[in-house]
Amino acid sequence: MKQKQLNVIETKAREWLLDRGVKVQDIAELTYHLQRSYFPHLTIEDCIRHVEKVLSKREVQNGILTGIQLDRLTEKGLLDEPLQSMLKKDEGLYGIDEVVALSILNVYGSIGLTNYGYIDKQKPGILSRLNDKSTGDCHTFLDDIVGAIAAAAASRLAHNSDITPTS
Repeated sequence: MKQKQLNVIETKAREWLLDRGVKVQDIAELTYHLQRSYFPHLTIEDCIRHVEKVLSKREVQNGILTGIQLDRLTEKGLLDEPLQSMLKKDEGLYGIDEVVALSILNVYGSIGLTNYGYIDKQKPGILSRLNDKSTGDCHTFLDDIVGAIAAAAASRLAHNSDITPTS
């Protein structure tokens, strides 16, 4: 089967994820974490396929590029105050990072919202590393974006499954 050619925006979004240490496999593991109890025969390969589909959406690519760019500018101290400090601290009352995540979730329906809320609080897998403020890296947007991609993939999986979920 012929592989599709990635457009410039999708290619750049995927490159930027990798540059920040996020692989498709990492996101698929989050999706697996969200759905494994509902789909007993679910495989990581199934999750990878759904993450790939989510990453192919332009709205998702735009969110990745915007969020990572803001995180990078924050790391370099290039934003004006008070925004610089708010993003550097990942201030709790600054919710625009979640708004970007919501734009990704909206691509696949409301079920993604509950998955996102759960994974955003639990911070399993790669989200734990991205949320670690001790590294000096800023992932104010990226942790929410990665969680949203995983939640959207979980939603897509649920909507497109031939299998009836358990419980």
